[in-house]
Amino acid sequence: MSTECTAGTLQFQAVARRAVQARCDGGTLTSDGGAVLLRDVDRVTGILSQFTACFRDARDSARITHPVSALVRQRVYGVALGYEDLNDRDQLRHDPLFAVLAEAADLMAPLAGKSTLNRLELSAATVEEAERYKKIAVDHAAVDRLLVDVFLQAHPVPPAEIVLDLDATDDPVHGAQEGRFFHGYYGHYCYLPLYIFAGEHLLCARLRSTAFDASAGAREEVERIVVQLRAAWPLVRITLRADSGFCRDALMTWAEAHEVDYVFGLAKNARLTALIPAELAEAAAQCATTGKPARVFAERTYQTRDSWSRARRVVAKAEQLTAGAAGEEGKRNPRFVVTSLATETIDARALV
Repeated sequence: MSTECTAGTLQFQAVARRAVQARCDGGTLTSDGGAVLLRDVDRVTGILSQFTACFRDARDSARITHPVSALVRQRVYGVALGYEDLNDRDQLRHDPLFAVLAEAADLMAPLAGKSTLNRLELSAATVEEAERYKKIAVDHAAVDRLLVDVFLQAHPVPPAEIVLDLDATDDPVHGAQEGRFFHGYYGHYCYLPLYIFAGEHLLCARLRSTAFDASAGAREEVERIVVQLRAAWPLVRITLRADSGFCRDALMTWAEAHEVDYVFGLAKNARLTALIPAELAEAAAQCATTGKPARVFAERTYQTRDSWSRARRVVAKAEQLTAGAAGEEGKRNPRFVVTSLATETIDARALV
């Protein structure tokens, strides 16, 4: 974008009879030159072309200035470069670099403004539902499939095993946004999106209110992803991994019925702690002898009183911590996980 500096020349000492000057009239500049690397990556992977195919354009083709492909590229590259706010588009629409990224026919013509991009983000669910200001429709199911397709395309040779990491984290809000809710653990109003990763690949991102359990919708999302993965790789082994927020009978029962393994954190309680008194005592004795934290591992068969439909393998870590630097007493720190993996497949130490 155009620089707004005082025009003038700063003279410096000459070097080898050459004048050295500094001026502030560079004209149209950009500070986002690294974006051309992202563009080259996309040209190899074709991700944005596949993403654009998830949209349907019901606008009058004779009146279109900015095609959907340009709108999608303009918005995605903007987010990637840190311009999440659509208000930034009033300036960025005149940046020739963004015209290059959007693959515009005329690099000097203005790109889409914030109003046009806002209509893209508020796309109708179907072409039939398109309204006067929402002529672009997005196929949400196609977008969901795309995230998994990109993961599949990144592996020309199917892996023997996939670990799906489920997580929910806070997305703070600072106004009266629809669906906001106060979350006691995070201590503020936020959303609680669900994420599912396979290594560094994002397979699911679902925006949710914090008014529901952290595991809400997880079983349905996992089922959808597993079906798509196994359609491409029928023999792949799949393991789910998550914290105690996802340790729910519905998800574990579904996994067991569909040959999907799981390793979930299990919130400690008095009944669980009472299962490992000898291990806790041994850890305390080791800690007292060595002066260092001690850990003893064990496994039990455990079933809740009413929330689980069956007994399951639970692995425990009986840990004794040393006293802190401020003179605090050492304390017991038992941890637990529940898993479908058999003992002969993986031992207790490797799981906790």
